[in-house]
Amino acid sequence: MTDKVIENNQVTVMGEIVSGFSYSHEIFGEGFYMMDVKCKRLSESYDTIPIMVSERLLDVSADYTGELICINGQFRSYNRHEERKNRLVLSVFAREIEFVEEMEESSKTNQIFLDGYICKEPIYRKTPLGREIADLLLAVNRPYGKSDYIPCICWGRNARYANNFRVGERCAVWGRIQSREYMKKLDEENVEKRVAFEVSVSKLELIEDGEVS
Repeated sequence: MTDKVIENNQVTVMGEIVSGFSYSHEIFGEGFYMMDVKCKRLSESYDTIPIMVSERLLDVSADYTGELICINGQFRSYNRHEERKNRLVLSVFAREIEFVEEMEESSKTNQIFLDGYICKEPIYRKTPLGREIADLLLAVNRPYGKSDYIPCICWGRNARYANNFRVGERCAVWGRIQSREYMKKLDEENVEKRVAFEVSVSKLELIEDGEVS
């Protein structure tokens, strides 16, 4: 059962480590740390993705900044309480790590597959230039009764298709993790630059019979 649940959330990211380690938390004596990996897009821009790493996978006292790395894992979420409300915090939980010498031009440096349930009505809209966009929130099951809540963004035909999805329907999503900067208004005088993470969807489908086609 656990293997089946792990299969419903699969991430592979390849890129350059661009930060040191910062302590996150400890579970049953195992420490977890955060680092950032910069993944190249086809458009020559980059996504900087937060990675959660166990001290049992890497020497967290070392400095790997500038090293190239391939990570397999899961995209996970948790709610952090701040400013009198909860904020959804997302990161890639590393299960396997491999250092690489170089990135092949053909390498798919950022891939994700999710199999989950629509947990919020889709939000469909058009940009001023007429581009169609739909926002989805997917609940993806994890072992021991937990779930990760993953925001997804669809474009064009996919956005139109996703607009018809209903809460509770099961959905499979393929795409990549993207980072996006935005300005958060703190009060009348102060704004803060923040980074949001979401899945940019390249393909999606509803699952009717319990199997992904």
